[in-house]
Amino acid sequence: MKKVSVQKDLPLGLYLHIPFCRAKCAYCDFYSLSGAEPHMDAYCRALERHLAEVAPQAACHLVDTVYFGGGTPSYLGADRLCRLLACVKKLYKVDKHAEITLEANPDSAGDKKALKRLRRAGFNRLSLGVQSTDDEMLRSIGRIHTWQQTQDAVAAARKAGFKNISLDLIYGLPEQTMHQWEKTLSDAVDLHPEHLSCYGLKLEDGTPLYARRNELTFPDEEQQADMYLYAVEFLKQYSYEQYEISNFAKSGFASRHNLKYWLLQEYAGFGPCAYSDFGNVRYGYARDLDAYLRGELRLQESETVDADEREREYLMLRLRTVQGVSPREFEYRFRQRFEPLAALLRRCAEQGLAEEDKHGWHLTPKGFLVSNRIIGLLQDELAQEKNRRLQAAARGDFRVV
Repeated sequence: MKKVSVQKDLPLGLYLHIPFCRAKCAYCDFYSLSGAEPHMDAYCRALERHLAEVAPQAACHLVDTVYFGGGTPSYLGADRLCRLLACVKKLYKVDKHAEITLEANPDSAGDKKALKRLRRAGFNRLSLGVQSTDDEMLRSIGRIHTWQQTQDAVAAARKAGFKNISLDLIYGLPEQTMHQWEKTLSDAVDLHPEHLSCYGLKLEDGTPLYARRNELTFPDEEQQADMYLYAVEFLKQYSYEQYEISNFAKSGFASRHNLKYWLLQEYAGFGPCAYSDFGNVRYGYARDLDAYLRGELRLQESETVDADEREREYLMLRLRTVQGVSPREFEYRFRQRFEPLAALLRRCAEQGLAEEDKHGWHLTPKGFLVSNRIIGLLQDELAQEKNRRLQAAARGDFRVV
């Protein structure tokens, strides 16, 4: 009897959602709760049960990234965080060089002793939600930290041994001018982080900032575009290479966990509102802390991902990256001709929105600004090409197929 070989050490990322915050930011639509501190210990136990339940499915995988996101994971405290990471290491095979990220707010990440404990436990990447270096602007969006606390948190993290620090920034904030955005970028670079994320503000329905949208003045679409393009050029001068629409890093410091999302690699999420793409099934859990504490893993959605959906995802996610799409990989992976898509991309190139290099096609910074439109056109072209092939097959014209 022929022995069936089983692949081992398949790469896998783990995402642990920590939904606790000291205060809810005015723009935030993520699943996070303030005033829920009494549930922290029960939540950690629920996460441990969830991790244990999924672990057998990951027996052939090697965990190479772990990401604690939120919410404000640092608000959970060093004791609980270290216990959760120890649980991960006990239940899963974790690469000794795994990237292990902790999201933190500056107000809860300035304790050098706590940071040293986290570093010894295995956390090796710290992602700080800075958003702005202007204290008045921070208050206007409901942030409870100050710029000084950000500086203190970075200094404490360096002393604790963190050599990989990322800062999150937001442009397009209420009343924000280009000069203020330029200063935020300059201040952030002065802290010498290895990674920077620059996000354009999106007004999400149901948030306090959305409710006040008619009272406040926001940079318009053209001003936001100018802020974005300025960030790309400014950060490049300081050796921060753009590798995704909103992300910039020093050489070797691109977020390995986030790249899993954009490169269609496997990841498993834990906690309410956490999403997964694991075992060719994409699923997410409901935003329901109480149910999760009771051990009920309620699915918000779940679907087996078919080949057509993977093709669309490939185009959508790869074109978010500077790496872009490879015609050779696309044709090999999906058995589809790339030329109809290349024809459309050549038209984009004439407008300065896309470029071709030896690896394939990628969008330019100007192209990233209209990426949703370009990706939509490519996906439409892909659907039309498939329809042409089906019609040709129906006629018996297999030369087209």
